[in-house]
Amino acid sequence: MEKEGDATAVVLEAPVTPIRTIKLRWNEPPPCSLRILGDHWERAYGDLEWRGIVAERAMPWYFLAHNGVRTDGFGVMTGARSFCYWQLDTGGLTLTADVTSGNAGVRLGKRRLQAATIMTMRGKEGESPFEAAKRFCSVLCEKPVLPKQPVYGGNNWYYAYGNSSHEAILEDSRFISSLSSHASNRPYMVIDDGWQYISGKGGNGGPWVGNAKFPDMERLAGEMKGLGVKPGLWCRPLLTAEDVPAGWIRYTTADGHVLDPSIPEVIEHVRGSVKSMVGWGFELLKHDFTTFDLLGQWGFTMKSKPNSLPQAFRDGSRTTAEITLDLYRAIAEASGQADVIGCNTFSHLSAGLFEIQRTGDDTSGRWWERTRYMGVNTMAFRMPQHNTFYSHDADCLGLTKEVPWELNRQWLHLLAGSGTPLFVSVAPNSTTREQQAELRRAFEMAAIEQQPAEPLDWLETTCPSRWLMNGKEIDYDWNKLSIEVLEEKESSWWR
Repeated sequence: MEKEGDATAVVLEAPVTPIRTIKLRWNEPPPCSLRILGDHWERAYGDLEWRGIVAERAMPWYFLAHNGVRTDGFGVMTGARSFCYWQLDTGGLTLTADVTSGNAGVRLGKRRLQAATIMTMRGKEGESPFEAAKRFCSVLCEKPVLPKQPVYGGNNWYYAYGNSSHEAILEDSRFISSLSSHASNRPYMVIDDGWQYISGKGGNGGPWVGNAKFPDMERLAGEMKGLGVKPGLWCRPLLTAEDVPAGWIRYTTADGHVLDPSIPEVIEHVRGSVKSMVGWGFELLKHDFTTFDLLGQWGFTMKSKPNSLPQAFRDGSRTTAEITLDLYRAIAEASGQADVIGCNTFSHLSAGLFEIQRTGDDTSGRWWERTRYMGVNTMAFRMPQHNTFYSHDADCLGLTKEVPWELNRQWLHLLAGSGTPLFVSVAPNSTTREQQAELRRAFEMAAIEQQPAEPLDWLETTCPSRWLMNGKEIDYDWNKLSIEVLEEKESSWWR
């Protein structure tokens, strides 16, 4: 360990022996009255909360400890070269840095690895836990990359679920454009999964060349711009049904080949795909599934063992975290001036590289409970990362007849007034006049800079209902709220 100022570098030298983990232990019993908030490896899954001490709980990247008077922070800087997690028990604190390369220990040879940089923060008396959390996140990420303008618009996933076409996207674009009157910050229209070439194997990987329903992606992007929206596009960079060299393939599934990003030619292949997509004229790229494709499981099952795959990487001299960072840098560089959304990407490895991060698992256009569980929890507990790590996207409003409007309307209001990205999934001809009026109000708010919203009751609940937005306290009822009560609140909500 090497200390410089407030930072402590964790440095590994192992010329011969393959190394899997580094463990550091501080044998100092914590106060029993602490409330602890940890983070997630990638997206949140509706389960973030302030809790007591849980010895087996793995807290990726950083955690906060609140003693009723002040809130302290313990973490590693973003861009770590290892997968780091913390564990707190009644006897002390443990930091584990996972330096594996796929399923094997990293073989460093003569190389010296700075696995992580530890940062701690002593809270200030009188500072709220939320203020402390935001301050600590700004310490952990020195240079966040942020969108050029507030991000809002449409995404076709939560009503189309992949069933779309060139013509349908133009209809979406006309509708989304009609909802915004902002001249200098036009809304995005993001084409989600379903536009790419689909092989006989199925799956949702590449090649990223369009299909029969999307015959000319460059023409489509131009037509979308002509309708007044900024075109966006989804992709899954590591999965493909293409015929690629056998040496590029890390493993094969029923859905196609998963590529090995430790191979320079694979990185160049991904870089080329990204350049093609933005070269067609798309101004936002949403890339997905790299967590699952690299480690073989979703974030909520990783806990203290992030990797579940039996395959190694071709290059065993670099850690999985380093290989991931190289992949993410290639995507960020190849995207040029386009904004990038990381979805199912490692949060701490995305910060400082991507402008926007999908910070929670999917909301829904079919089931309100999923939106409440995933969306509201994510919005609250990852709000300290907004504009400190990236722009924090808690996911879409899925506006369909299957989700009660009186509940979805509240989610729309929170998204619009929170200062975070607002994306809506809505079929153009399925909305009422009232819904269209509410969407216009929401877009009007989301198109301009807003003060980040603060969850006021996040210490007591996993689903905060009391929020401070633009200097006003707003109360939501996420479980049961009549249309009449909503109407009573309408006059004050949108001012």
